[in-house]
Amino acid sequence: MYYDTIKRTIDIAGSIFLLIFFSPVMLITAVLIAITSPGPILVEKENLHMKRVGKNGKIFRLYKFRSMMVNADVLEKTDPRFRSVYIEKRTSGSYKSFKDTRVTKLGKIIRKFSIDETPQLVNVLKGEMSIVGPRPYLPDELKEQQQKYQGTEKYVKEVHTVKPGVTGYWQVSGRSEVNFDKRIEMDAYYARKKSILFDILILLKTPWAMISGKGAV
Repeated sequence: MYYDTIKRTIDIAGSIFLLIFFSPVMLITAVLIAITSPGPILVEKENLHMKRVGKNGKIFRLYKFRSMMVNADVLEKTDPRFRSVYIEKRTSGSYKSFKDTRVTKLGKIIRKFSIDETPQLVNVLKGEMSIVGPRPYLPDELKEQQQKYQGTEKYVKEVHTVKPGVTGYWQVSGRSEVNFDKRIEMDAYYARKKSILFDILILLKTPWAMISGKGAV
């Protein structure tokens, strides 16, 4: 009970502070996206990739700066140019494409340093996410990866007992270089061992993960 209250208080105060702190970077990013790539600044609301699974399995809209061309979620399924992306995501263990040609030139930069994820602080303010927590998984990702990695179902259930986070245990331990089976196990470990001290340790490691860009795609 006390943990939840303290964590929510930290989330509200922390997200407000971070939104103010990152506001210059976010403003510059928004302007550059508008100038360099036709389409909205944030990933479209209709984009299926923005439908994420939250606490207790509730679906919510994730906010991210758009780092890809418009309708990227549709193009990977319908445009032959991006067929390899669709296949790689579903055969690799990370549910990511490491050679995604839908990503814009600016998108490569903001993804490398996690700038594209800063709008998720709005999700934190709304109570849909926490500053620290498991990855905000896609519904299809969980379904397909559980079929590929048998025995991970128990970890998924544990992950759904907490809010997903902007940063988290797996994010500071390899990011996209960690395959789903190890990632979901790490996220479940966080959900099981959750504590304010654990959150602080993760937060201390987060700046280096962002600056180094290690494992980012």
